Amino acid sequence: MSVEITRLANGLRIVSESRKSIQTVAVGVWVDIGARHEPQKLNGITHCLEHMLFKGTDRRSARDIAFEIEAVGGHMNAYTSRDNTTYYARVMKDDMELAVDLLADIVLNSACADVELKREKEVILQEIGQALDTPDDIVFDHLQAAAYRDQPIGRTILGEPETVRALTHDDLKAYLKRNYTASNIVVSAVGNLEHADLVRMVEEKFSALETGTATNTEAALYTGGRITEKRDLEQVHITAAWPGCSFTDADYYALQVYSTILGGGMSSRLFQEVREERGLAYSIYSFTSSHKDTGIFGLYAGTGPEMAGDMMPVIRGEMEALAKGPTDEEFTIARAQLKSGLMMALEATTSRMEQLGRQLLVFDRILPIEEMTGNVDTVTKSDVAQIAERIVSSKSASVAIIGGGDLDAITF
Repeated sequence: MSVEITRLANGLRIVSESRKSIQTVAVGVWVDIGARHEPQKLNGITHCLEHMLFKGTDRRSARDIAFEIEAVGGHMNAYTSRDNTTYYARVMKDDMELAVDLLADIVLNSACADVELKREKEVILQEIGQALDTPDDIVFDHLQAAAYRDQPIGRTILGEPETVRALTHDDLKAYLKRNYTASNIVVSAVGNLEHADLVRMVEEKFSALETGTATNTEAALYTGGRITEKRDLEQVHITAAWPGCSFTDADYYALQVYSTILGGGMSSRLFQEVREERGLAYSIYSFTSSHKDTGIFGLYAGTGPEMAGDMMPVIRGEMEALAKGPTDEEFTIARAQLKSGLMMALEATTSRMEQLGRQLLVFDRILPIEEMTGNVDTVTKSDVAQIAERIVSSKSASVAIIGGGDLDAITF
């Protein structure tokens, strides 16, 4: 496996990893624009545009796009995050040129027709409604809003119903022209390919794209806060977060080890103590969420309203105990989990394509796997204890809770 990078004259970057032992190729177009870059009145436009690019171009109808990719047994999709937007396809190796052509066509030539926009906005409103009906989903939007109050990074990716309804054809075309420029795009591919062939295909389709300017990202400021929503539910959904690490933070890997030990799997402290030993929750875990300039460490637990009072001291107790340092066994297990996760991600072409695209956007280089696993190995038990102590002593927790019972009594 070899990684190659090429920058076109207009600034667009191409990264690939060749794997001759397989018969498929995963190709992705990464655009360095996400929900956190939206002005408030256009909240949801990035996600809406992601939908609209599949709704027809100057050359293809929405039906044509769907049928052409599936006619060769391929798959095509997209997703929007707070940091970027990704369009990708997976095809047989001989169909890579079709995949590049389709991706280029939707990214560069979207019609954003009024009739399609009207229809798709209704689809997105249904998606928002579905999210609102899923408390263990929407509670994380509440948590993000509490952690980054009154900032673009704290807003929902889907947008608010009123902002989505107000979006127009002109809004989408202007946003597309301003942000979908060569300096903001990375094309990433992994599979049975020749890098030179990929460069030729991408240059043919994307060379006319204007260079543009790099995305201007408003710096995030963690604020902390609390959002509760009373609902008549069988469970209460509890989330909490504390200041975490950006992708480039010196403590990034130490935080990953800490999160894995505390709530990263079935052997974690929270899973074993809260679920297995005491039966206080069905679902409980910890997580990290990182960006270029900020990040959070968080917890989620879903339990019955009558059990929340018993569960919270247990969670707090495990967090405080870990501040005294992890055991040798759990420290070894956590590092093994993280390193195996990194290695396993290399084996799936789509996951590896995503990793390459994201790393080039964040670091402007590809991190060797030896560097990443080496960073995990350099984490010490003392590093983990320091992270744990920093979190338990923090006075700036963010909390979001949805459910019934006495929500005000649930504290961290």
